[in-house]
Amino acid sequence: MELFDLSRELTFRRLSGAKAVATAAWETLMSTNAIGRRDLLATGAGLAVAAAGGSAAEAQVKSRLTTHVLDTYSGIPGEGVMIEFFKRDGDNYALLKSEVTNRDGRVGEPLLPVEGAASLGQYRLVFHVADYFRKIGAPLPDPPFIDRVSVDFAIYEEKQHYHVPLLCSPWSYTTYRGS
Repeated sequence: MELFDLSRELTFRRLSGAKAVATAAWETLMSTNAIGRRDLLATGAGLAVAAAGGSAAEAQVKSRLTTHVLDTYSGIPGEGVMIEFFKRDGDNYALLKSEVTNRDGRVGEPLLPVEGAASLGQYRLVFHVADYFRKIGAPLPDPPFIDRVSVDFAIYEEKQHYHVPLLCSPWSYTTYRGS
C-alpha cells in the first residue's frame, strides 16, 4: 500500500490505533529511503489526523454559530463592526446580543451554542457596515449606499456548526454558510 493511500485511509477511518499504523508505515519508508515529496506530505497529513485521534464520537463538530467580517474594500478583516444578533419570535425579532468585531474581524465568543431543539429557529444578523466604513475613512455618499446589512437565516439541524461570514465594501456585500 502506498503511503498516500494509507494516509487517506487513516483520514476516513479515524481509528484509535491509527497513530501506530501510520508510524510503522513512516518508519518503513524512512528505512528504505523510498520517500518522495507527495508521500512525505501525505504521511504528515495522516499523522496529523491520527494525532487528533480518538474515535469518531470524539471528533464531533463543535456545535455553534459564528461570524466574521471581511472588508473587501481595504482587503483586511473588518475590525470594529457592530453586529446585532436576533432570534425570530412570532412576527418579530428579539435582540439576543450585540457584539463588536475584533482585529481579526470576528467576535470573541460564538454567538450561540447550537445544542438541542431550543437553538433551532430563524435568526438575523445585522452588520453596521456604513459606521465601520466611516470610521476607516472610506468615501461614502450621504446617505450611504449600504448602511446596514441584515442577514436572515435558519438553524435547522442540532449539533451543527453554522458560520455566517460577511464580505463587504461600501457598495456590495455577500454571505454564505461557511465552515
